[in-house]
Amino acid sequence: MNISEKKRLARLRRHRRVRKKISGTADRPRLNVYRSLTHIYGQVVDDTAGHTLASASTVDREVRSAVKGLGKTEQARVVGQVLARRALEKGIKLVIFDRGGWLYHGRIKALAEGARKEGLEF
Repeated sequence: MNISEKKRLARLRRHRRVRKKISGTADRPRLNVYRSLTHIYGQVVDDTAGHTLASASTVDREVRSAVKGLGKTEQARVVGQVLARRALEKGIKLVIFDRGGWLYHGRIKALAEGARKEGLEF
């Protein structure tokens, strides 16, 4: 097993451990974050119903034009702001932040700060 596989498995273990304790409800859905090498994705999920209530990512048509030419951290901040706006349009103000096993640093932190700046509370 190479080092990248070990890192991936460690992140998945952390994510499973956190998900045992965190679950989104209709009153307070879960803001889930996933990052790949090139993109970042955010979803607001109601786990009891199994529905995604709002989502945004760097591959969205609306967001793609807004993040053109920006660094990855700035792209994450824009995605957080767009996600917060879409959630607030649906009447969602309170969420539980699920960092997906990633460290709360860099792009994950930037997405969270962007969402907070637009009015999401967590």
